[in-house]
Parts: sequence; structure tokens; C-alpha cells
Amino acid sequence: MNNELHVILGTGPVGCWTARSLRAMGYPVRAVNRTGNRPDLLPPEVEVVRADISDVSAAKDAARGASVVYQALNPPYHQWAEFFPALQVGAMAAARSAGAKFVSIENLYLYDSSASIDEGSPIMPRSNKGELRRKMAEEVMTAHERGTLRTTALRSSDYYGPGVVASAFGSMVFGNLVAGKRAQVSGSKSMPHSFAYIEDVGRAAAMLGTRDEALGRAWIAPHASPLTQGEMVELICKRLGIAPRITVITPMLMRLAGLFIPAAGASVEMLYEFTAPFVVGSTLMQRRFGVPPTPVETGIERTLQWFRNRENGGR
Repeated sequence: MNNELHVILGTGPVGCWTARSLRAMGYPVRAVNRTGNRPDLLPPEVEVVRADISDVSAAKDAARGASVVYQALNPPYHQWAEFFPALQVGAMAAARSAGAKFVSIENLYLYDSSASIDEGSPIMPRSNKGELRRKMAEEVMTAHERGTLRTTALRSSDYYGPGVVASAFGSMVFGNLVAGKRAQVSGSKSMPHSFAYIEDVGRAAAMLGTRDEALGRAWIAPHASPLTQGEMVELICKRLGIAPRITVITPMLMRLAGLFIPAAGASVEMLYEFTAPFVVGSTLMQRRFGVPPTPVETGIERTLQWFRNRENGGR
């Protein structure tokens, strides 16, 4: 058993799968959220602490004794601009106070997606959310360059997998199909899109938190070869033994929905990721840390099992 305490801020799917990976590696883990509730995916031996990380004092207390702090917080999609900056301040202050390494869980919104995305792609946000992510990412790496915090970052495309519900391939695809409904995808069903399997993201985050050679730069989590959204749905339906059932939510329909649903309105500026190819390369992390992506077929089967259990009232 390794005695270095790893503190994960946020208990969404990324936080939970990071905790599971760290526990498998023998590390003690503390998970922090606003309610103190324990998600089903979180291992029972993980300590759960209630704290509002936007409160710097509370954040420091929550991270007391940490060797590594993971920033896996994610406020409601339509409230990023309102809540993310203060959460970032609190998370980084908590890591500094503890003298801990800082692992920032990020996404790919800050990159130019006109070509395949990898760690060398230009930083060219195409949205307000991308600009916010660029600013936050720069704060993390600037702290490392100035020597005020030892940092690294993990970036991924859209998640799918056990526990992932609020994502492009969450409840509206897996959940709908398991319930006998049509899958709903945004933008287009015919453009290649890289998805990140959530267990791979958790393993990659744990790897960055336990390897000092990861510090000082951003890494892209393992991604399997891209498929179109239509191809993903076909694979899911094949596993379910049903004919493909898919509805495409066009940009126009998303804009209309956004008039009434805040989360839909917040998604409109990101539809370029689904109306054009969005391809991610992750060979650098795979080579350096030996973390291969889970095959899509395997990821789909595990995800379906989780949604089946959920549909039947299990965990």
C-alpha cells in the first residue's frame, strides 16, 4: 500500500474512474464534492469529503495532506463562465497549500480542429468555451513554469462509458437504445469523430498523477480510431440485436431547443465538432506510458452492461 494521498476534486465519471484506477494501484484516495454523497461508481474505501472548491479556505482544508490533487470539476455546461474561474482558483490554491502535484483534467476545445488534433496542434479556440479553456490551461502551465505549482494536464474528446450520461454518447444514445428508443446524435451522423472511453481517461489521469515525467506539459488521453456517429450507433445496435435507430439533431433544431433548454443553447457553439471531422491522435501518451485505448467494441459492451443495469434499477 502506497501512503501518498491522492485527492480528487469532483466525483463525476472522470473523478470516479480516476479513483478506481488509483485504488487499483494501491493509493489512498479522497474524493471531494459539494454534497458529500458517494456516487455508485466510487469504490467504498475512498474517503468522501463535502466542500465547495470555489471557497479557497474550504478547498485547502479538503486537500490537506495531499500528495497529488486532481481537478476533475465540471460545472453545468451553460454555467461554465460563471463558475469555472473560481473553481480553478480554489483547486490550484488547494494544491499549493498542500505542496501537492496538480493534475488538470481538460478537453480539446482550445485546439484548432481543422486537422487531426494531437499535443502539437495549434491553440486556436473557435468558441467562447474554448477561449475559457485556453485561459484556464494557460494558468495551469504558467504556474509550473514559474515554479509555484507542479502541474500536468490531461485532455480528451467526448466521453462514453459506464457512468457517462451527460455526453454526446451518454443517455441520449446508449440510454435511449437500451430503453427501446431511438438514439439522438447532434450535427451529423456521417463525420468521423474520436471518442474517449471513460475508463481509459481514468487510467491516464492516474498515470499522470503518479509519474513525475508527466509534469510540465499537457497529454492527450488514449483514443481509439475514430468512427462516425452513425457507425457507433450501428455497432451498439448490433450488440443489442436490433436494427439501427438514429435521429440527427441538426444545428437548426439545436438552436431552437436552445431557446428553451439552457444546456442545448450552450451546445450550439460546439456543433462544429460534429458537423466536420474531429479526429484525435494519442500516440504520444500511448508510447510514453503504455496506456493503449480500449477497443471500441469492448467499450460499447461494458457501457451497454452499465446502462442495462441502470435501466433495471441496479448500479
